[in-house]
Amino acid sequence: MAIRVSIIEDNLPFAKTLQKCLESSAASITVQAIYPTAELAVAELPTHQPDLAIVDLNLPGMSGIEFIARLKSQCPKVLYLVLTTYEESSLIFDALKAGACGYLLKRTPPSELISAIVQATEGGSPMSPQIARQVVNFFHKAPRNEKLECLTERELSVLDHLAQGAMYKEIADRLQISIDTVRTHLRKIYEKLHVHSRTEAVLKYLGR
Repeated sequence: MAIRVSIIEDNLPFAKTLQKCLESSAASITVQAIYPTAELAVAELPTHQPDLAIVDLNLPGMSGIEFIARLKSQCPKVLYLVLTTYEESSLIFDALKAGACGYLLKRTPPSELISAIVQATEGGSPMSPQIARQVVNFFHKAPRNEKLECLTERELSVLDHLAQGAMYKEIADRLQISIDTVRTHLRKIYEKLHVHSRTEAVLKYLGR
């Protein structure tokens, strides 16, 4: 039987190209629908119940991660495969926690993407090599600085971007969160580290 796929992607030319690539493959894949927003997919996808949804993370309005978390409870039998340009570890783990079965980068060659879809429907968890390496490194990394043990993974990610000199808007864009959420994370970081400024927080993060 054909693998029924829905695509949640706001870049319609890319989505159409992806559809053509999938449907012309020898893997018997049918694209049921393309949704340019997560909101539209939330409203319509449960009616069609595809075998697998290919989900971009950077969507207008509701993010791909929010979409996966919401639909996972409504449509638990649907597989959710992330296809994005973002490689940040916080996004990878947030997507997997939300219910994604795999995480691929958009530069994945078409043949590998098709293989990943088949692999996912057979019970696998396909990931781009760069993503898999980050997951492995997460579990193999050296113990954290004890001063930072109180921070969550997302707070550490915000602090890491801060240490790289990123502005609030850049951090928000990279992590696909709002500027207000960035400020909320920073307020908690300051409280937990007992600091009062960006410089103090970064210095403590760098172990100085």
